[in-house]
Amino acid sequence: MPIYEYESIEPDKGCEKCLHPFEIIQQIDEAPLTNCPYCGQEVRKIISWCRAAIVETSEEHVSFEKKINKYEKAGMWSHAAELADKHSEKIKDSGLKTRALENYKKAGYDINALEKHEKIK
Repeated sequence: MPIYEYESIEPDKGCEKCLHPFEIIQQIDEAPLTNCPYCGQEVRKIISWCRAAIVETSEEHVSFEKKINKYEKAGMWSHAAELADKHSEKIKDSGLKTRALENYKKAGYDINALEKHEKIK
């Protein structure tokens, strides 16, 4: 069901709910509200700001992800870790860095030694 936003026509006369714009879940075929469901004050439907984000991923990053996944599926943890580690440094991705550390651990490396080495750099 869609979420619709409403605001009081006279906010200074509204309740705590309609003092500011508020959201209501309604069926798509329901008529818009004309009154606040909490206090009965007159309200109007407002147009919401679109807060969607489009994230574009470079072909290079997709290629690295595929290679890392391939190594992980094959159980080649050190290869996956090294590739993820190098790429995370290049693109400054902490999530990918964490994935690299997890793969190093699966490969049998001492994570504490790796983290100490990273701090020295």
